This record gives sequence, structure tokens and C-alpha cells, in this order.
Amino acid sequence: MNHTNNTYSDVWDLDVFFKGGSESQEFRQHLEALKEKKNHFEENASAFYPPQSKKDSTLIWNLIEEAKEVMLYLRQAGAFVGCLEAQNMHDRKADSLRGEVTSLSADFSSTFTKFQQQLSDCSEDIWNELLQDENLSQIEFVLNEWRQKAKDKLSSTEESLIQALAVDGYHGWGQMYDTIVGSMEIPHDGKKLSVGQANNLLSSPDPKTRKEVFEKLEKSWEQNEELFARTLNHLGGFRLSVYKKRGWEEILKEPLEYNRMKQETLDAMWGAISKHKAPFVKYLERKAKMLGKENLDWYDLDAPVAESTSTMSYDEGAKFILKQFSRFGSEMSQFAEKAFEDNWIEAEDRPGKRPGGFCTSFPLSDQSRIFMTYSGSMSNVSTLAHELGHAFHSYALRPMHTLNRNYAMNVAETASTFAEMIVADAAVKEAETKEEKIALVEDKLQRSVAFFMNIHSRFLFETRFYEERQKGMVSSEKLNELMVEAQKEGFAGALGEVHPRFWASKLHFYITGVPFYNFPYTFGYLFSLSIYAKALESNESYEEKYMSLLRDTAVMNVEELAMKHLGEDITKEAFWEKGIQLCIKDAEEFLELTN
Repeated sequence: MNHTNNTYSDVWDLDVFFKGGSESQEFRQHLEALKEKKNHFEENASAFYPPQSKKDSTLIWNLIEEAKEVMLYLRQAGAFVGCLEAQNMHDRKADSLRGEVTSLSADFSSTFTKFQQQLSDCSEDIWNELLQDENLSQIEFVLNEWRQKAKDKLSSTEESLIQALAVDGYHGWGQMYDTIVGSMEIPHDGKKLSVGQANNLLSSPDPKTRKEVFEKLEKSWEQNEELFARTLNHLGGFRLSVYKKRGWEEILKEPLEYNRMKQETLDAMWGAISKHKAPFVKYLERKAKMLGKENLDWYDLDAPVAESTSTMSYDEGAKFILKQFSRFGSEMSQFAEKAFEDNWIEAEDRPGKRPGGFCTSFPLSDQSRIFMTYSGSMSNVSTLAHELGHAFHSYALRPMHTLNRNYAMNVAETASTFAEMIVADAAVKEAETKEEKIALVEDKLQRSVAFFMNIHSRFLFETRFYEERQKGMVSSEKLNELMVEAQKEGFAGALGEVHPRFWASKLHFYITGVPFYNFPYTFGYLFSLSIYAKALESNESYEEKYMSLLRDTAVMNVEELAMKHLGEDITKEAFWEKGIQLCIKDAEEFLELTN
């Protein structure tokens, strides 16, 4: 490839997996093969009984290897359909493929749950003997996790009934949310915008545009708020019923276990954050003043304060990222270069795409795909680096057994934020004018405000929503009230007008994978800042150490991970304060630059 005027495509290549998009014959064959593998596993697993002795280890390993195949095929299918849905929200065929994949997944899931329960249903002695087996010992952490979960759940018959009913009950509500949002149109300037396009205008330099778009969005959320309230109530209600049946008292039990972390760690993190909000409040007050306002309103949070808004074409953004990654390490930069050259990224700015950004992996092909809408801002460059960080995490895990690659969301956000930091920091250092520097420092601060204030308010809202939901349905008025209260607390009173219907507008509250899809972001942000601080202190290349940390992200809980790779106790506020201090420096720099 000629590097001098290398133009990277901003449209991804999905044909390398399955030709022909949602009409793909190859994909149809993949689904057929998946069904066959799933049925085969079901047959063998249904004849499996709790292990009687160490002799069963070969049988167990064979079943695990079979299940692994099904998982890989399912993930490949899920990733492909996810990409089809995102690139074109009006692809109805993709919607029906999603239904197929979801029900295959639910089928497999209930058989797999049964298998896990049968496997766990043996005496402690036999269990320990099985773990001596050389194959099984390499996935010991995961096996022990299964055993613990099996003890925590209902019988396999009841659990598979829950799984089956969840397809149309629970997951159906989550899909309902996507459908409503996908069909919403926001009128602006004689055009009809999707929610994603309208959201992008909230960072417009023009205060009138921001206010107008925010009000139109809020009105759209209001028009549909009864639908959203019902959806949220049913999702919460389904969860609470399942928890009750299992005898789970704590609403955070599932998200904490899912993220392999302790309640003390979560408390220490929010505790440290709550004590250090003042510098960020000062930044928000200064920003309000710069925008000529008494108080900052919600729709001004992303407003640019400096003229720098230097934009970068997609190509320039890509080259900037590659340059900064190469300073950190060769593996990361070569990996990113491959992603750009082989068209792993869908970044074109066009209507009909889903809002937001994500990274998804195609495990059978050892590739990832990244989705976002790139319009040239520095914050787009950061998003791109963020998603490449996710992809690099998958790449680092390639030597590991499939079952040792299932890292949780809190550590998932670590690799992405780390990559983003490398790029954001470099951008500040390379800024050519004071204006530009202000804009870039502010871009970093906006992220801290998002993680320490916005996400804190989401966490407070969700906690209180579940408390209310236990008593019965929560009305839309009450949801608005809870949201306003949470935002005032989360932003430490720094905002004027808040966003009462934020609960309706935020996809994260409607994701069915796991509740509290919020604190893991803040965890990943601060955790990666500590790794970043270590990398800066380190004299030799830190890349190898960093990759070995990533490889351990799915085989230990986060407290052990931090102790092993950072020598830190993360159940104490002191650990979290280190990361927060780096962010406070940004706030101080901003206040100084804008004095």
C-alpha cells in the first residue's frame, strides 16, 4: 500500500465474513451449522450427569470444547447481525435475523446452564480432583465461578424456564425500546433527524441550536414517555421477580458478580469521587461564565468553549492515532494499522445509522469491527481510539482459551479508556495555540465530568428506581423526579437546567444483558488512569506488562488483578484518588488557561 497519500476507507468490510449483507446465503449456512452444533451439544449434554469421579474429566472437557464451538458460532452470528442493524436501522431483514440468533442463543443458554449445574453438582472432593486434570485446570477460575453461580440459582428446570420466557418477556422489552427510538424523528432546519444525529448537535458552538435541539429532543422523549416508563418498569420488574425467586436480597448482586468485584470496591470508588467533586464544579462554573451564563445547563455540557475546534479528516485522525500508539508500543500500533488497512471500521457520517459507537469481535475470524459516526472533531478521534482499545483487548487475549476470554465490562472499559488517554494526552501536548490547548484539555475534562458526575447520577437514579420498583410500578412523573434529584446530586448542584427525561433517552437503562450498565465505565476510566500513571513512571516499554494484565482480565476478580499487576488494594479509597488526582490536574490547567 502506498503510505504517502494513504486513504483509509471509512466504511467497513463485512463481506469477508459473509457476502451479501442480510440476504447472505453464506450467513444462512452459518446459522444452519450453528443449529447443528447446538443440537449436537444438547444431545450430549442431556445425557450428562453429575461427575462421579476424576475419570469423568475427559468427558467434561469434550463437552466444554463442544460448547466452546457453539459459543464461537453464536458470537460470530451475533456480531454480524449487530453490524447489519447498526449500519442501517431500516434493515428489516436484519431484525428478523436478530430474532433467530436470540432464540438460538436462549436455547443454547438453557442447555448450557443445565450442564453447568450438573457439573457443579458433585462433592467438594470430586470437584477438587477434577480440577487437577491438565485440561480443566487451565480454566479453573471459570469452573469455580460456574460452581458458585449454580449454587446461587434455582434448579436447572426453573432456570431454563426463565431463559425461555425471557426471549419474549425480558429481551422483548429491550428490543421494543430500540424500535421506538429507531422510529423517532427530530425536526430541525426543515430536515428530519434521527436521535443520533440530533444528539450530535448538542455539541454545536451555537447556543441557540443547542437549546432548540435539546428542547425538541426532550419533547420527543416526553411524547413517548409512557411507552418508555412501561418498558423500564417491565425490565426492572422481570429482574426483581427473578431475583426474588432465587432468594437474592441485594439488587447489586448480579452486576457486581458480573463485574467480578466486591461491594467495598464500588463503595471506595464512589466515596473517593464524591469527596473530590469541587475542582470539577469549579470547571463547570468557569465554563458557564465563558458561555456568558449564570449556570451551565444540561445542553451546554458538550458545548465547545474555545474556537480551536480544529477538525481532522478521517485519514488525519487515523494517522494521528497510529503515531501516538506507536509511542506506547509496536504491537498496539501495528494492530491499529491493520484495522485501518483492512477496513474494520464503519465511520461514515450518513443518515440511517444507529447512534453511538461500539466494538464487536468476530472470534472465528480473529477480527473485530468498530462502529461510530466520524464527523472530524477531536472527540471523534478519541472515540475512535477508545473503540480500537477494545479491539486491542480482544487481540491481546487471542492466546487464551475461549472460556478465559470472557472479561467483564468494568475491565472491558479499561483497555478502551487507556487507548483514549494516550491519544487525548498527546493531543494536548501537541496543541499549537492556546485556544486549541483549552479545547483539548476541556475534551478530557468533559470525560471526567461524564464519569464522575453524569454516570454517578445514573447510578444514583438506577439504585433509587429499583428501590421504588420493589413497591410497585413507578410512574413517569416519579421517574422524572428521581432523575432530577440524581442529577442535582451527581453534578453537586453545578447545573441550572437538568434533563428530567434522561432515563428515557439513555439506552444503557434498557440493555438486558445486565443491570447497572453504568458504574463499570467509571471503574474502567479510573482503573486505566492508574495503569496509565504506571506506564508514565516506567522507564522501559510498558507494553508487555500491559498486555499481560489484559490477558488476566477474565481469569481473576478485579481485586486480585490490581494486586497482581499494580500492587494496589482497590477496596481502599486511596487507590481511586490517584486516578482522580490526574483529572484534577486537568481541571487546574483549564482554570489557569482560562483565567
